[in-house]
Amino acid sequence: MIRPSHHPIDAIAQFMAREETRRQFFAKGAQGIGAIALASLLAGKATAQAGAAATGAIPGLPHFAPKAKRCIYLHLVGAPPQMETWDYKPAMQNMFDKDLPESIRQGQRLTTMTSNQSRFPIAPSIFKFAQYGKSGTWVSELLPYTARMVDDIAVIRSMHTEAINHEPAITFFQTGFMIAGRPCIGAWLNYGLGSMNENLPAFVVLQAKHYHTKANVQAISARLWSAGFLSGKYAGVSLRSSGDPVLFINNPDGVSPEVRRGMLDGLAQMNQLTFDKLADPETRTRIAQYEMAFRMQSSVPELTDTSKEPETTWKMYGDDARSKPGSFAQTCLMARRLAERGVRFVQVYHRGWDVHANLPEVLPSQCKEIDQPCWALVQDLKQRGMLDDTLVILAGEFGRTIYSQGKLTATDYGRDHHPRCFSLWMAGGGIKGGIVHGETDEFSYNIVKDPVHVRDFQATILHQFGIDHERFSYNYQGLNVRLTGVEKAQVVKEILT
Repeated sequence: MIRPSHHPIDAIAQFMAREETRRQFFAKGAQGIGAIALASLLAGKATAQAGAAATGAIPGLPHFAPKAKRCIYLHLVGAPPQMETWDYKPAMQNMFDKDLPESIRQGQRLTTMTSNQSRFPIAPSIFKFAQYGKSGTWVSELLPYTARMVDDIAVIRSMHTEAINHEPAITFFQTGFMIAGRPCIGAWLNYGLGSMNENLPAFVVLQAKHYHTKANVQAISARLWSAGFLSGKYAGVSLRSSGDPVLFINNPDGVSPEVRRGMLDGLAQMNQLTFDKLADPETRTRIAQYEMAFRMQSSVPELTDTSKEPETTWKMYGDDARSKPGSFAQTCLMARRLAERGVRFVQVYHRGWDVHANLPEVLPSQCKEIDQPCWALVQDLKQRGMLDDTLVILAGEFGRTIYSQGKLTATDYGRDHHPRCFSLWMAGGGIKGGIVHGETDEFSYNIVKDPVHVRDFQATILHQFGIDHERFSYNYQGLNVRLTGVEKAQVVKEILT
């Protein structure tokens, strides 16, 4: 018999509380089915209009007027070689198969993949370069579309990092720390600035396919878009390119929207009882996640339905955008549609860039997959009036060695990891177009002017969103933890408008 003083589902709530405590102990921080992070909102009623004022921001943020409202970050997993794309080194043509001078290497730590080589023969790039735009920026023949827009982008040639292997390097780029467990950039911005749309997550992740069968692929996982020690609601929501865009978002067969709504209402009551007993904020996060999932049942199909895109869009992004679901081209179009609907941070991953061997065969294919879509994305945002407040980034996690890994011939070579210098580009969101920042030596091995560390890159991203990286932190285990860590980081003001 139920006592009059007890709620009818009190026993269920007590069971849920016990079970949740066990789950938290063993799997706290796991993203689950849509932390699954189908939540972007916790408190208050958000506006349904994309681009309107954000909700859920931390009081006091932004610290100053932002230049960027949203970001599309395109990460080339595996690290493209800078001397084949943006860092032109003509002097190397006369040094084919000559040993890398020790005065250049300077005892640098190498990976185990080349540390046992008896020699380090220089492999000049076999690809041609030319100057483009008013800026006269040198660009490889592998990137003809990107070359058209050099006056829209800022190329940083002097990036550097300490990480020499992929997992710590990409984790460092994404989270500010080489060991997994910290929030990524998208989660930090979601936490600090809130959401601009209540019907879609503030942070979405897209994984683009690559197609060359010999491309060396590095594994990635949800740790790269996790919320770390922040609430799970700030983590990225991964959208799939085939099947249901989000797993388990649709109702099972035979379950009507009305039944689903009633189930969610009852589940919310049980979760509220759990919260009343334990006061765990993740319980309220769970309530918000279910509500977000319910709203996404109508917003996601509209998002992914590209049938109304005009023919000019398909021509701009290229054939892959229409014929290959999940291609980089289709993913860039989807990133624009997400940004257009008020998604704060879109993270895109494209794998296959780990060119330890077969570089002359694999790299042209990889570049062709991204070249036109990158150009199209920037031009698409520009013609819609969105580029001014949308930050676009194309980056890898480190660079590549000028010397060959393995056998070197006139037509074939590979390159090992190189953290000392590499290139990336940024556009929009207050970034000055038509400039090249930083210089490397003639071997593209060491930086000789204007070095930019990963922490500087992260501080610059936050700055464009109106955030002072030194004043933006989260208290975790007694420490005020920042994305940029405790070491010095500087905003790269030379590339800002």
